[in-house]
Amino acid sequence: MGVIGSDTHKIDSATRHKLKHFVKELAKYRGRGTELVSVYAPAGYDLNAIINQLQNEQGTADNIKSKQTRTNVVDALERMIVHLRGVGKTPPNGLAAFSGNVSEREGQSDVRVWSMEMPIPSTQRLYRCDKEFILGPIKDVVDQENTYGLVVLDRRDAMLALLKGKTIIPLVQTHSEVPGKHKSGGQSAVRFERLREGAIVEHFKKIAEYMKEQFLPMGNDLKGIILGGPGVTVNQFFATEYVTGEVQRKILGTKDLSYTGEFGLQELLEKSEDLLAAEEVAEEKKLMQKFFYELSKDTGLAAYGKKDVLTYIGYGAVDLVLLSEDLDEKVIEEFEAAAATTGATITLVSDQTREGVQLREMGKIAAILRYPMQAH
Repeated sequence: MGVIGSDTHKIDSATRHKLKHFVKELAKYRGRGTELVSVYAPAGYDLNAIINQLQNEQGTADNIKSKQTRTNVVDALERMIVHLRGVGKTPPNGLAAFSGNVSEREGQSDVRVWSMEMPIPSTQRLYRCDKEFILGPIKDVVDQENTYGLVVLDRRDAMLALLKGKTIIPLVQTHSEVPGKHKSGGQSAVRFERLREGAIVEHFKKIAEYMKEQFLPMGNDLKGIILGGPGVTVNQFFATEYVTGEVQRKILGTKDLSYTGEFGLQELLEKSEDLLAAEEVAEEKKLMQKFFYELSKDTGLAAYGKKDVLTYIGYGAVDLVLLSEDLDEKVIEEFEAAAATTGATITLVSDQTREGVQLREMGKIAAILRYPMQAH
C-alpha cells in the first residue's frame, strides 16, 4: 500500500475508506506462530533506531524453538529492515509497517511487507511479533472520526456522553427529585401523585436543556444522538415538547435498556451497533440520491463514467466524486490526484445499498458538478 498523508487532524472520506480497506486486508492474515511483525514509529522518531532494534531482534530470533517460526520471523524482520531503509525517514505523522509470511500453504514462503504514514500525527511506538498484525492504532483513527451523543435516562437519573469510536466520554449526570412510589404519611394519594408527576416534568426539562447545551454547539461534527432507557420512559421523554426540534432532528433512534449511568452507557453502545452502521451507510445514500436526482432532472449537474468525470475535474467543474469501493486501488489514486488539483471532494461508496449497486452497474464512477456541463 502506498503512503497515506494528512495535513490536518481530520481525515476525509476517501482516506477513511482506504484505511478501512487496509485494515480489512491485513486482518485476514494469521501466522502459524508469533511470526507476523508490526512496527509503529511516532512522528519525529528516528527510523534508524527502529532499524537497529529490528537487527537486534534478528539475533534473538535464533532462540525460537520452532524452526519454521524462526525462519519466518527472521525473513519478516529482514524484509522490514530493507523496506524501512528504502523509506529513509519517519513521515511527518508517524509510520505503521507490517511484515510476515502470509502463505496459506504450510512450508511455503510468501513474505510481504506493507507500510503507511499515519493519517494524523501519532505518538504510537510499538514493535511486536504476534499471530496477527496489530491494527488497533489504525482502527482507532478510523473510528474517532465519527462522534455521537449518548443519553441514558429513567425517571430518577440521566447521563449524557459523547461516543468517539468505541470510547465513551461522560459529559453531564443529573438526578431527579422524583419521590419514591411509597408516599409519606399524611399526604393524599392525589397530591402525592401530582408531586411525582411535577418532579418528572422538571427532570425531563433538565435533560432536554442539557442535550441542547451539550450537543447543539457541536453542529455537523456531531453525527447524531441515541437515547436509551426503559422503553416507556424514553418514549414519554421523546414525545415531550421540551426536546426542541433541532435536537429531535439529531436523534437517530432509541434503545430499551436495563441500566442507566455508566453501565447504561455501555449497554447503549452494545445495542446501538445497528444504528451506527446504518448512519454511516445513510450518509453515502444521501449523496447518491442527490446524484440520481440531478441525473433524472437532466440539470447538467450529474456526470458518470471515467472519461467524462476526469475531463470535468480538469475543467474544475466537479464538486463531488463518487467512487465505488469495488474500483481498483490505482484508479482511486488516479482520481484522488486529479481531484486534489481542483479542490473536488471524493467519497467512496459501498455496494451494500441499492444506490451503491446502481453506481457499480453504471461503471463505478460518478460526479456531482459545480455548474452544468454537456456530456462528451
